[in-house]
Amino acid sequence: MEDSVGDEKFMRPTNLHYCCDWLINICRRKKELKARTVWLGCPEKCEEKYPKNSIKNQKYNIFTFIPGVLYEQFKFFLNLYFLVVSCSQFVPALKIGYLYTYWAPLGFVLAVTMIREAVDEFRRFQRDKEMNSQLYSKLTIRGKVQVKSSDIQVGDLIIVEKNQRIPSDMVFLRTSEKTGSCFIRTDQLDGETDWKLKVAVSCTQRLPALGDLFSISAYVYAQKPQLDIHGFEGTFTREDSDPPIHESLSIENTLWASTVVASGTVIGVVIYTGKETRSVMNTSNPKNKVGLLDLELNQLTKALFLALVALSVVMVTLQGFVGPWYRNLFRFLLLFSYIIPISLRVNLDMGKAAYGWMIMRDEHIPGTVVRTSTIPEELGRLVYLLTDKTGTLTQNEMIFKRLHLGTVSYGTDTMDEIQNHIINSYSQMFLQTSGNSTSSTPSRKSQSSAPKVRKSVSSRIHEAVKAIALCHNVTPVYESRAGVTGETEYAEVDQDFSDENRTYQASSPDEVALVQWTESVGLTLVNRDLTSMQLKTPGGQILTYSILQIFPFTSESKRMGIIVRDESTAEITFYMKGADVAMSSIVQYNDWLEEECGNMAREGLRTLVVAKKSLTEEQYQDFENRYNQAKLSIHDRTLKVAAVVESVEREMELLCLTGVEDQLQADVRPALEMLRNAGIKIWMLTGDKLETATCIAKSSHLVSRTQDIHVFRPVTNRGEAHLELNAFRRKHDCALVIAGDSLEVCLKYYEHELVELACQCPAVVCCRCSPTQKAHIVKLLQQHTGKRTCAIGDGGNDVSMIQAADCGIGIEGKEGKQASLAADFSITQFKHIGRLLMVHGRNSYKRSAALGQFVMHRGLIISTMQAVFSSVFYFASVPLYQGFLMVGYATIYTMFPVFSLVLDQDVKPEMALLYPELYKDLTKGRSLSFKTFLIWVLISIYQGGILMYGALVLFESEFVHVVAISFTALILTELLMVALTIRTWHWLMVVAEFLSLGCYVASLAFLNEYFGIGRVSFGAFLDVAFITTVTFLWKVSAITVVSCLPLYILKYLKRKLSPPSYSKLTS
Repeated sequence: MEDSVGDEKFMRPTNLHYCCDWLINICRRKKELKARTVWLGCPEKCEEKYPKNSIKNQKYNIFTFIPGVLYEQFKFFLNLYFLVVSCSQFVPALKIGYLYTYWAPLGFVLAVTMIREAVDEFRRFQRDKEMNSQLYSKLTIRGKVQVKSSDIQVGDLIIVEKNQRIPSDMVFLRTSEKTGSCFIRTDQLDGETDWKLKVAVSCTQRLPALGDLFSISAYVYAQKPQLDIHGFEGTFTREDSDPPIHESLSIENTLWASTVVASGTVIGVVIYTGKETRSVMNTSNPKNKVGLLDLELNQLTKALFLALVALSVVMVTLQGFVGPWYRNLFRFLLLFSYIIPISLRVNLDMGKAAYGWMIMRDEHIPGTVVRTSTIPEELGRLVYLLTDKTGTLTQNEMIFKRLHLGTVSYGTDTMDEIQNHIINSYSQMFLQTSGNSTSSTPSRKSQSSAPKVRKSVSSRIHEAVKAIALCHNVTPVYESRAGVTGETEYAEVDQDFSDENRTYQASSPDEVALVQWTESVGLTLVNRDLTSMQLKTPGGQILTYSILQIFPFTSESKRMGIIVRDESTAEITFYMKGADVAMSSIVQYNDWLEEECGNMAREGLRTLVVAKKSLTEEQYQDFENRYNQAKLSIHDRTLKVAAVVESVEREMELLCLTGVEDQLQADVRPALEMLRNAGIKIWMLTGDKLETATCIAKSSHLVSRTQDIHVFRPVTNRGEAHLELNAFRRKHDCALVIAGDSLEVCLKYYEHELVELACQCPAVVCCRCSPTQKAHIVKLLQQHTGKRTCAIGDGGNDVSMIQAADCGIGIEGKEGKQASLAADFSITQFKHIGRLLMVHGRNSYKRSAALGQFVMHRGLIISTMQAVFSSVFYFASVPLYQGFLMVGYATIYTMFPVFSLVLDQDVKPEMALLYPELYKDLTKGRSLSFKTFLIWVLISIYQGGILMYGALVLFESEFVHVVAISFTALILTELLMVALTIRTWHWLMVVAEFLSLGCYVASLAFLNEYFGIGRVSFGAFLDVAFITTVTFLWKVSAITVVSCLPLYILKYLKRKLSPPSYSKLTS
């Protein structure tokens, strides 16, 4: 036991050491991150020492576990206080009663916590060990060697099989696939469930055999490790060929750790390991969340502690500071130590576990999981709800709704017309080409150089559909005929392009929706590899296009382009599609684009503009040379490449405008309405475009029909931000829509003003937010308003926001499970959030508040009795009740009824959902405040005084009767007080009441001799003859009635004169 005191003293230094080590590490880490040159297959050639490739998620190690856990526990004032009190019992002069009265409860609390932590820690250890000991094949000069994941070094050549996890960040050198590319699944890294296409370095892919990787002398130059998972710059150099070969490496040549190979086998060279991998650098350590209720109770325990010291000083003063008064002061402190209940933490922790169990058992919200059991009460105190859009409010399932050609627009009901046009135009084309294959090409050429004649609608539709079918990054995947294995095979020579087993893989659901639509009107994408694409016409002919260049979509450029050559006519066409903002400056002048985009956005459609440009062979060759040069530059590569591409993106011919709808999740509107009525302010933070975000905000009724929307204009400097904020200040009751970059500027200069204004808005939409920005907004709200925030999202990009909020809710959605695993609560549908907050949040908060105050009341009563007893007996520091009675009082006699308060509810769930306005009262925090606490203190003082004085007034000849009478009355009072506090009875509560009473009566009979061990002067505690007399019974009853009846009357009057809001509904 002495050791634990020692530990307490040691703990601070070790934590200091930790902090120092941690700081040193950080400084060191900052220095270490630099660009590197990695020689293929030669780890020994590395100049620096790189981190070990092991995954470590544990919080403690074997030495820091006990100090760490103890520190976490004794950070709470409550537990620290008890440790001091318990240790004081080893000093003979201060010893009061038995050791176990102080050590047993403390030991129990610590044991429970330690076991829980140890189990969590062990699970983490096992998960890490499993990951670190996975075996991979490493390629050496002597052939393949099996190597553990944790032993992989920078420069190793690693072979990763299909469906295996990639162990560290690698550059992709070769693959078993004929195409020289493979798919990987990245849902563990960025939360997107679709597959990504990765391309092998062509120099190594062309080598005849695997072993040749060692016969060449080559190295990879890689930039320093950084956070950005969507970017990479490096070069691959092969020295031993005659002119050395240089190849530029970009993001599509990399395989990041924690992704999974979805097709084929890959061989890569390791460039980053361990702490420097992208996946580890992007994970933030989740903070331990502490609920507001726990903080409030911690404040109250400090108040109680002051009361305790004051009371002891008063006692000693009244004693007149006689004799060794400081020793007496300390003894009083120990006698009254029950003012601060140790069982408070135990009861609350058990209560939290019970709420978690109730939430998981609720059949109205199936599939809900509580992952952080320490904060269910937070659900009852939320003021701000920050939600993601895609996949949270919407289903992330896209449906093609509208095609607009400038003069004519096609909706869902007129798609069959497009189909007819396509069938006709293709059948005509094939008649022409089969008739005179020579004349068809020149006629086309002459047409394009001649002044633009208004083309027929049919040919324009044909061009538009062809463009949509070609300009994308979608790959058709064919399930194998066997189907049983579920393996994804690629159709090889036989070209079995049957429709039923074709699925599309792409990096955005919008693209899949477009390709599925072209399939529905007759032009089908049937095959695609790195260099070519094949389309099937309605007549069943296969058209082949070779892909010359692809410019992928980025959030900066907001567009994607592709250059293809038609194999049959050798024409080169540059197709492009993108957001209207980016495309309006690229396409030729027209008068309808902007207006139609606005119309579609108002309907809630996501719009894409499609355009094309024909290139001659010379133009293309010139472009290709400049492009390749730009791609090899080391400085400002992205800028140079963009400049070259922009030289082609001029005067493009506008083909059409497409509209795709993202459907809302089930019952989003009523759920949002309910939350708004409950006084919760909803903010939508999304990475999407401004237009889409506003239209979803309208269609989901996040912004009500009548409200104005103020779109915050893009600002770049302080002056503009100032003007915009002033313009916004003049508007009243309107929703705010602001883009991420403008937000950043405003926060830089006018943080306080912006947050203040935004908090007055009924709804706020932030679009184009990066994951870190989302988390930043959450933290701002917490700092500025001090109110509780809740974040809800479904993708990997919402994890940082979920971890930053006071309460994070994850939705198991299309985008993988990453968010739901990082969250404190995970639900299956957005609409469940209403019940989670209105019913479970409300109950958890109300119940915990009642439970906490009751446990305090239980301690205060007995301390008041002790005070009265001591003051009557000449301020003697003698305990009123002996050891077992004290322990029994807090546990077996009153534990069940008090704990049964967690079953109490003030209104039925149906009522709480029907009147969400009830939730507003909770956010004011009136269920547990200094006011309610003082009321309970007064009740306790009144009851304690009555019980003790009553026993003293009524006692007979022997003093022992005082103990018997007062203790029995005390137990009865406690049981009655529980009955008084309860609002809705539950059968378990009744059972608990009678069980406790039974326990007490039984102990009176059995523990007769046991209680006799007390101080000799007091004689035996029990005099069975006395207990069974009528006098004993009437005295106990009289005292109990006097202590409880006035409270019943007061409570009745209060219900009559100022009923709480919920009772008005239930009556």
